[in-house]
Amino acid sequence: MSPSTRRAFVIGSAIAAVMPLSSARATPEQMRKAIEAVTRGAKINTGKVTLDIPPLVENGHTVPLSVTVDSPMTDADHVRAIHIFNENNPQPHVLHANLGPRSGRALLSTRIKLNASQRIVAIAELSDGGFWSGAAEVVVTLAACVEEIV
Repeated sequence: MSPSTRRAFVIGSAIAAVMPLSSARATPEQMRKAIEAVTRGAKINTGKVTLDIPPLVENGHTVPLSVTVDSPMTDADHVRAIHIFNENNPQPHVLHANLGPRSGRALLSTRIKLNASQRIVAIAELSDGGFWSGAAEVVVTLAACVEEIV
């Protein structure tokens, strides 16, 4: 490789590495719009949903998260779905899980990537059509999700 070709490669790589940092992040407004798309503008009540996530994580590549919803999980009264949203990752709607009365418990555990320190919101859709939420702030010292979505 000639020096000018190497130089162009290094400069191009540096630009490609920096560009996703600004363009690959959602915003709090995009998270709000994603939540509205799921709830179809319905009122969201606070409570019934417990979001368990560490308040401080050293590495955003694998962050444990669990959501518990206070529900009897009967045919008449159960959780239909749990949604997870965040405000700084490339996609604000991180997860959608369908549940039903046969699920036994309204409990979801997973691991997610976090791009930066941000607010995480869990929303439960109940069988009566109501929506309940819980939220948590997470400080991330080493970010994940810096790749660009095409």
